[in-house]
Amino acid sequence: MPFITTNSVSLSGSSEEVNIFYQDTGRGKPVILIHGWPLSHAMWEYQLNELPKHNIRVIAYDRRGFGMSSRPWEGYDYDTFASDLKALIETLELTDVTLVGFSMGGGEVARYLSKYNEDGRVSKAILVSAVTPFLLETNDNPTGMPQDLFENIKVQLEQDRAHFLSNFGKTFFGVNIFSHPVSDEHLQHTLNMAMNSAGYAAIKSMQAWSTTDFRKDLPAIKIPILVIHGKDDETVPIDISAEETVKYIPHSEYLIYDDAPHGLFYTHMQKFNEDIVRFINS
Repeated sequence: MPFITTNSVSLSGSSEEVNIFYQDTGRGKPVILIHGWPLSHAMWEYQLNELPKHNIRVIAYDRRGFGMSSRPWEGYDYDTFASDLKALIETLELTDVTLVGFSMGGGEVARYLSKYNEDGRVSKAILVSAVTPFLLETNDNPTGMPQDLFENIKVQLEQDRAHFLSNFGKTFFGVNIFSHPVSDEHLQHTLNMAMNSAGYAAIKSMQAWSTTDFRKDLPAIKIPILVIHGKDDETVPIDISAEETVKYIPHSEYLIYDDAPHGLFYTHMQKFNEDIVRFINS
């Protein structure tokens, strides 16, 4: 199985090798798919099936702590996540790359582009249901989500992660008494994917995406950007995420899916695939 190796530096200063798993499919312009929390590269199955048909080389990887990648105790912060992404791009010697970051993966996109893209390896990026620019409620971000909400998520993950993630998956895909856009089997598949991670990695990563401020990263992005978000997203509400993100990147293209939940990559896969293929190949 293909892995690239990056490093993680512990609080004591020692260095640990971390293996990042990736899937590399198709030929053509390279696109890197960055998964959301608490999933793995496998969430992109229906993009890995489709994008290579359009002269696109698709690379999807597992964030450290998730899927088949290493599970170190430390390194669950966006500087490290972006460094892992940099190692992937450089090891595979990629140029003219399009990054596609879903949910917490949008944070990797923002941090990578603000810190590392002086060499111009990345030429385009897509933010999908992304956590940018800043989710946490603070004095200078009064419309964010309260800290108590995220503390409660942490408690539930520590006490019964499977139960929390089962309910989380329903909100993720917009399942309720009036709507059931995905099958029970797909919900179970998503739960299995979510549980295939280190519990501490899930908790520490949640703390990263809920508290990291990307408001200084976004204005540094000068390449073409596509922002996609669902109007019915209850996981990362559009008014505190995409609506604010496009204010920091005024040259971005912005697509709102009127009836879409957070997991629109699956519930609206045909439209989503068409939109990203168009943007990548434009």
